Amino acid sequence: MIPPKRYLVTSALPYANGLKHVGHLAGAYIPADIYVRYLRAQKRDVVFVCGSDEHGTAIPIQATKEGTTAQAIIDKYHEAMKQDFEDLDMSFDIYHRTSEPIHHETAQEFFTKLNDAGELETKETEQYFDEEANTFLADRYIKGTCPNCGSDRAFGDQCETCGRTLSPDELINPVSTLSGKTPIKKKTTHWYLPLGKHEQFLREWILEQHKDDWRTTVVGQCKSWIEGGLQSRAVTRDLDWGVKVPLKEAEGKVLYVWFDAPIGYISATKQWAIDNKKEWKPYWQDKDTKLVHFVGKDNIVFHCIIFPIMLKLHGDILPENVPANEFLNLEGDKMSTSRNWKLDMRDYINDFVKKENGGGQCVDMLRYYLTQIAPETKDSEFMWKGFQDAVNSELVSIFGNFVNRTWVLMHKLCGGKVPPLHTGILDDNDNILIAEIGNAKTRIESLLEQYKFRDALYEVIDLSRKGNQYMQKKEPWIVAKKLTENPEVQKSIDNTMHLCLQLTANLAIFINPFLPNTAKSMLHMMKVVDKLLDWENAGKLKLLSIGYSLREPQLLFRKIEDTEITEQIEKLKSGLKKMEEPKKDDKKVEAVFVKQEIQFDDFSRIDLKVGTIVSAEKVEKADKLLKLSVDLGFETRTIVSGIALHFKPEDIVGKQVTVVTNLAPRKMRGIESNGMILMAEDKSGKLHFINPENLIDTGSNVS
Repeated sequence: MIPPKRYLVTSALPYANGLKHVGHLAGAYIPADIYVRYLRAQKRDVVFVCGSDEHGTAIPIQATKEGTTAQAIIDKYHEAMKQDFEDLDMSFDIYHRTSEPIHHETAQEFFTKLNDAGELETKETEQYFDEEANTFLADRYIKGTCPNCGSDRAFGDQCETCGRTLSPDELINPVSTLSGKTPIKKKTTHWYLPLGKHEQFLREWILEQHKDDWRTTVVGQCKSWIEGGLQSRAVTRDLDWGVKVPLKEAEGKVLYVWFDAPIGYISATKQWAIDNKKEWKPYWQDKDTKLVHFVGKDNIVFHCIIFPIMLKLHGDILPENVPANEFLNLEGDKMSTSRNWKLDMRDYINDFVKKENGGGQCVDMLRYYLTQIAPETKDSEFMWKGFQDAVNSELVSIFGNFVNRTWVLMHKLCGGKVPPLHTGILDDNDNILIAEIGNAKTRIESLLEQYKFRDALYEVIDLSRKGNQYMQKKEPWIVAKKLTENPEVQKSIDNTMHLCLQLTANLAIFINPFLPNTAKSMLHMMKVVDKLLDWENAGKLKLLSIGYSLREPQLLFRKIEDTEITEQIEKLKSGLKKMEEPKKDDKKVEAVFVKQEIQFDDFSRIDLKVGTIVSAEKVEKADKLLKLSVDLGFETRTIVSGIALHFKPEDIVGKQVTVVTNLAPRKMRGIESNGMILMAEDKSGKLHFINPENLIDTGSNVS
């Protein structure tokens, strides 16, 4: 398949109203950065754009909270977010901002073209008006009860609890956030984009053309919107902060932020083109350009339905894919800025990156874990202990261990130089490793092209695992003891170390899109230039020249200590406690952390059954994991559980346990786990099984 002539890759524009957390990083930024770095290694023409979304009601609301102006807010947070992205090695070609004159001009031109072509319609409607504040209320200035989940944390555009997109008229018991009073309805005129006119186009483009190559969740959400009936959506609003509507009769109105913000991708491309003396139009108007949007699931409707309609009417290309991610939760609960239950990018940078010499390995450790748990098909969970295990048990013990062993043995057994390969004495283990190196390129490349970054990263780590297994079988340190008796065994040592070194060079190429700092460290050890990382070199066995001297080994990663994890968990909990601490006259009670409220239907989807553990064994090189075989009555499943520090394998065989049986499978240390054992943790941190008081039939339902 011939690749497109050029690529334009975008990451969702973050609101400039506060610092962003690692959930944002995992959703729209790291996946895009991996994809772009891969494309650059392929020597493809790619432009990667992002920038601050600086309009909308969230900005003046934050200004009110901080007692300052909207301009001061966007200036503050634009620079803060830009610096955070730089510190975490996001490789944007441009990080722009929608307050720039070129964006205002671009957005106004876009509106004018659609309006002049008759693609917009005007309506006089009744909208909420705050009599005390004497102003129309934009969506974020209205709050009330969500008609979908019943939460009282719903605004006029979206429910903060269930995430459903709303309109102000849908809210139950709406009140103004400015005065706290119930608003009245007052007539006003606005311009609308009639989405319903384009329903057939969307059905053909999404539900037929892209039903197989877009993520199921993306197609499913689009289908729900389309089949629910598309309504006209206002593109203007009564507000004094934003891009002014370029019409005399629209005095006091600005472009609605959902209309203005995605145009920011175009204005950013224009600015990039000016800065680099390039043409911007081919990236938006040439059919041989592949446009890819990376967003979170709360942005699917804007990037798959509304913005494509705008692009089509404007004469621009449509996105080839929108690989939207689900949400990333934190330690068993939804991230929430208002409740201070979050891990900001800035917090991680201060606590890890800036405390290290250079900080590159800590950047890569976060990039690794967030990719490993990427919420590509369902919501996932950031757990500090999971972060520790991913770093210590995989980056350090598998990938880093293989590279370090190779370098130490190369210096000890081969004089610090790349030894020759004696093809005449290659054995089965040698040939298997050679084949694995060649096949890895095809597998990893295919997964990256399909936006399956989690699986692609697994293949890279698995290749280093196979390198460790190969070295263990060859045992060059044992073979070296026979040198005095038989000098010919040096050839076997040469072959082993030669292949391990060539594998290391390949690993540098494969890991580069994911962990760029690690790849740079490996280049330094190999004394080679960046050109080695070109994708065309992947899978080859002559990347390091015979006789070439290599530098001394250096550790690619450090272990994460238990004290660091404890500190982070306590920091997280203390932040929540601070916001929830009782008033002085309240009785002192022990803090209890309760997860976000769910509906009965949410709970009813969980399938709980009684299982019996029929076998248990420790997972190799994983201190905390046990591999269990659990009899569920109708089948026996393999479940990997992090309980090895609390139970000996032989002590739990025959125990009855409660099992979540409809949890999506997950690979842990190369073992597919098909379920989860429910546990309880006491005040001392010790785990206990949640099991029936008396023995009952295996497979019984728990309700």
